Amino acid sequence: MRSVVLFIAMSLDGFIAAPDGGVDWLTGQDSAAETADSYGAFVPTIDTVLMGWNTYHQVVTELSPGQWPYEGLDCYVFTHRQASPVPGVRFVSCAPCALVDQLKARPGRDIWICGGAQLIRQLSDRIDRLRISVIPTLLGQGVRLFPALAREQKLRLTGVTHSNGIVELTYQPR
Repeated sequence: MRSVVLFIAMSLDGFIAAPDGGVDWLTGQDSAAETADSYGAFVPTIDTVLMGWNTYHQVVTELSPGQWPYEGLDCYVFTHRQASPVPGVRFVSCAPCALVDQLKARPGRDIWICGGAQLIRQLSDRIDRLRISVIPTLLGQGVRLFPALAREQKLRLTGVTHSNGIVELTYQPR
């Protein structure tokens, strides 16, 4: 059965974006040092990407304007906005948990929750694995990775790697 994976980076103090939504702080401690590419190893394990509207908008306007970085993957953007059709992207307004349950029942590779915080909160009970890269930065404020959850969730640490001051932690629900 397919797994739902949260693969994301956060500041040491738990933020996934600066107050203005910026992510230019997503770097290691030494700009001259090489940082391991865990993303490159991760992408072949998935075939589906889930994201909220704000994450989608940031990808297409700031992070990768002019080129969709998830070409060849099934992409779902959760939104209530009317959006013009985009090849390879499905804009949906359904309940995220219902869609994830349908996707998990189909054959395929893993399902990636790319962002944002509200979508992560809504899907927190469906996450099978969390891969969180902790960036050596304290933002002090911004968009929290885990805004108030409905209940406590206990996790089991299953992996730790580090490169250039970035620590990647892998957890599974207990």
